[in-house]
Amino acid sequence: MATDTQKSLRNKVMYQVFTRNFSEEGTFEKVREKLDDIKELGVDIIWLMPIHPLGLKNRKGSLGSPYAISDYRSINPEYGTMDDFRKLVDDIHKKDMLCIIDVVYNHTSPDSLLSKEHPEWFYHKEDGSFGNRVGDWSDVIDLDYSNRDLWDYQIDTLKMWAETVDGFRCDVAPLIPIEFWMKARKEVKKVKQNCIWLSESIEAGFIHYMRSQGYSASTDSEIYKAFDISYDYDIKEEFMKAVIDGDLDIYADAINRQEGIYPENYVKLRFLENHDCPRASFLIPDQKKLKNWTAFLYFQKGLTLVYAGQEYSVSHTPTLFDKDTVSFTCENSDDDLRSFMKTLYSIKKDDIFTDGMYSVKNENGCLKGMYKKGEKTAYGVFCNDTSPKCIHVDLKDGVYTNLLIGSKVEVFYGLMKTDGNPVIIID
Repeated sequence: MATDTQKSLRNKVMYQVFTRNFSEEGTFEKVREKLDDIKELGVDIIWLMPIHPLGLKNRKGSLGSPYAISDYRSINPEYGTMDDFRKLVDDIHKKDMLCIIDVVYNHTSPDSLLSKEHPEWFYHKEDGSFGNRVGDWSDVIDLDYSNRDLWDYQIDTLKMWAETVDGFRCDVAPLIPIEFWMKARKEVKKVKQNCIWLSESIEAGFIHYMRSQGYSASTDSEIYKAFDISYDYDIKEEFMKAVIDGDLDIYADAINRQEGIYPENYVKLRFLENHDCPRASFLIPDQKKLKNWTAFLYFQKGLTLVYAGQEYSVSHTPTLFDKDTVSFTCENSDDDLRSFMKTLYSIKKDDIFTDGMYSVKNENGCLKGMYKKGEKTAYGVFCNDTSPKCIHVDLKDGVYTNLLIGSKVEVFYGLMKTDGNPVIIID
């Protein structure tokens, strides 16, 4: 684990923005105009998906993927100018939030600046042509980190951006040597003392595939040597089984396992959705059940991610390749989760979520989460099966307050009656 990783990251909420689809105009200025709304939701960090110009060659869709970058050191002119970008970041800071940007260092567009100026820095197929190691990424070509001059260029680029932003979300970071990331962290620290490092770590199946093809891929345990935060894709399969099939036992076991295999100050990025996954409202169309999963998202040990539109229960995942503006409206007022998320944000700030001992159990279709820190306890009940029932809880008999709605909850003979709505108690 990066020894200087701050466990206080577990108390924070991050909001993901794809500038192109955040507004009809698709500009930094339109993101800036919505900062008050984002702040009001309860957000500490804004993650801007790639801000750089895109390549033209082999584009997917009409506009191309934001992850097929042509120049790491420039701004996508469709979004605005460098001054527009800096103005956005300045305003984010004025509203007491931080800003991180996407770093896509595994590959570039086929017609990138580096492919023209430094073709020797790229992976080449047997016939000498550019290529990539993952077959379906047809709009990019891979970089080759066996060349140490590439390391210097990429680290200098990170240091350049670190003068403006507060950290980096690093795309498919496990496919790049961990030694590179460790050196990058050390060098960037000279510019940004408390730079935030988030790794898009990958599923076990992807690691197995890359290794079967003769390529290296880092596990989460290795990633934590250089990064503060990793995705929880290590338990993605268990999460999907819980949401789709209702198999909560295997999911609870997977969460508990994380507590025993990672360093004491590990931080996971907890999310129900992101740009690579279906929307939570699509996976969980029942609104009562969705509120339970949303509450559990914030209760979980780790940094909470909200993908723009999630607060309105948007069910459509915008494409990465064409114009596809997010609709920040609700047809049904019950789908508006903004007030609910704001309450969850205030609960998440309690210090028990920073370093309490965390565990999860399943009983009768409900996840029961608990933090213990000395004499203090945080307890949550989150129902996938929302029918009324009594469940056993690890709380003393008495009357407690459900912090989500301010109602009283009684525990009698170690049992709590639930009407299927989420409960969070701190005692």
